[in-house]
Amino acid sequence: MIDLQRSREEIDKIDAKMVELFEQRMKISQNVAEYKINTGKPVLDREREKQKLDSVEKLARTEYNGQAVRELFSQIMSMSRKLQYTMMNYNQASEFHKITEIPKNNETKIVYFGTKGSYSEQAMEEYFGTDITSFGASSFYEVMSKVSNGEADYGVLPIENTTTGGITDIYDLLVEFDNYIVAEQVLKVDQALLSLSGTNLSEIRTVYSHPQGILQSRKFLEQYPNIKTVEFGSTAGCAKKVLEDGDKTQAAIASIRAASTYGLEVLASNINYEEVNSTRFIIITKQRQFCEGSNKMSICFTLPHESGSLYNMLSHIIFNNLNMSKIESRPIPGKKFEYRFFVDFDGCIEEASVINTLRGIEAEALDIKILGNYIGVDL
Repeated sequence: MIDLQRSREEIDKIDAKMVELFEQRMKISQNVAEYKINTGKPVLDREREKQKLDSVEKLARTEYNGQAVRELFSQIMSMSRKLQYTMMNYNQASEFHKITEIPKNNETKIVYFGTKGSYSEQAMEEYFGTDITSFGASSFYEVMSKVSNGEADYGVLPIENTTTGGITDIYDLLVEFDNYIVAEQVLKVDQALLSLSGTNLSEIRTVYSHPQGILQSRKFLEQYPNIKTVEFGSTAGCAKKVLEDGDKTQAAIASIRAASTYGLEVLASNINYEEVNSTRFIIITKQRQFCEGSNKMSICFTLPHESGSLYNMLSHIIFNNLNMSKIESRPIPGKKFEYRFFVDFDGCIEEASVINTLRGIEAEALDIKILGNYIGVDL
């Protein structure tokens, strides 16, 4: 019978030799990095790595060991690259500047999605207060545009809901516009069914709301198959429409705040099917800035269309001991089944671990954009 203890001792000796050889290899990798930095060569040489993996795989005596060796050396070379990235200087993070705080006074111009009584307006006031200059916009695109062209210093947009998930249009617009997230605000959302005064629920035939309002109230609406739902702008904009149309067969899904703003009656409150229903709003600006105390990073990147590429990107976050809190994917227009990834992780843009993470992803992804660094709020 095989002596288990003796086998373990032999493995320990082999492991010790492997560690010694690994450290020798990493030291030589530093020399390689210095050469690449001095000559302007990129850290990642995909063709060289492929050739190396092919050659070490052939050294193995069995097919299984060959595949295992290839995987092992993929990880070793990945660790080597990560070490080399720490020796580089430039990265996108250097283009962001720190501010003490976001100004919150009557000279601060803010655009929010929707009209008076909207959840976005409420989120804006909870973050900025009321001593500001603000105005609404009818679409997410318009908010982004007003910030981009300087008509507003900051914009307020919903990006994620605890019931329905991420709002995909916002992710696409963060790529399209050169705007950045500088803060976030979380708002508890209680949807209500609003109508003209004196209306009975049995009279309602059409309900207007933003798609998110309809989705969040889906189970309530399923009880009334005779009611038709229509997507129409912001929730507050729908409340305003019900008032202006003066039609008792119409109702809107919006907030109690909107009911008060437009003098509507609340037919049913808390109709969202999840009791804990909160929306995360982002504060955007066209300035590349971050506030003192920022602890949350948002980035997006696209990848080479090859096996393991997403794993390699996320490994930079793991290697630098950072906590990833969210990942979202969006299809890339004009490309079949290729995606852009949006990732949130903890950290400040000044920290070495974050800088190293960004350097690695920047070097290995097809492209990367820092969407913002800000103070995170727990949902």
